[in-house]
Amino acid sequence: MDIRYSANQKDFKRYTTEEIRKEFLIENLYVADQVVAVYSHVDRMVTLGCMPVNESVSIDKGIDIWANFGTQYFLERREIGIFDIGGEGTITVDGTVYELGYKDCLYITCGAKQVHFASKDPAHPAKFYMVSAPAHCSYETRLIKIADAAKKPLGSLETSNKRVINQFIHPDVLKTCQLSMGMTVLEPGSVWNTMPAHTHERRMEVYMYFEVPKDQVVFHMMGEGSETRHIVMQNEQAVISPSWSIHSGAGTSNYTFIWAMGGENQAFDDMDVIPTTELK
Repeated sequence: MDIRYSANQKDFKRYTTEEIRKEFLIENLYVADQVVAVYSHVDRMVTLGCMPVNESVSIDKGIDIWANFGTQYFLERREIGIFDIGGEGTITVDGTVYELGYKDCLYITCGAKQVHFASKDPAHPAKFYMVSAPAHCSYETRLIKIADAAKKPLGSLETSNKRVINQFIHPDVLKTCQLSMGMTVLEPGSVWNTMPAHTHERRMEVYMYFEVPKDQVVFHMMGEGSETRHIVMQNEQAVISPSWSIHSGAGTSNYTFIWAMGGENQAFDDMDVIPTTELK
């Protein structure tokens, strides 16, 4: 497991491009029959990827649970949201099998002991993207299909940000301790996301960009609004956004991204908006 410690906005101003990427960018999430995990000390969020090909893969494969979490099993004091961004697959949670198709989501509540991932077709393996947050109680493990997500259209083609926010793990859809996750889909001709930019003083966020064409990239903006930086990101890469950082981006084509939040509350209007003309 890769461990990322917290960074502050004052030191961040002096980071080189290489240092920014090392601290915040998450690459190579999908390795055949392995679990790739990055533990961030920003709100103790864990970002994971699993691509089962030839075997059923346990969520704790290759992770020293006691050393990293001080618990007996991964979800003893955690909850997790999982999206399938690959071929059809299954997730088995304490003996119950959930079938996921492309862009479907499974929320697993705190206390689930055994979680295994498998693909239906090794030639077209599932790619499970996951974010886990600390949890203090248990709710209900639930499968949310892409068709059942709460959909919120935003933006316009005139401002190059016409998009649909699909809310999956959201207070209007199901109860969780703190984790919120959703998927924003940009329409062809639109490239900007999350504008005007804002920060969440009481929450952190993780973005994972996908459906980025092979020869295209996304310029992910971060830093304080008064002194921004960017990370050039490619398909199926994620980025950690601390509470003091903006988190928006522009692609060289349209794309899709999964957002995950955790922190003090789940109030989605609890943000500090920065007028676009004030960005520097």
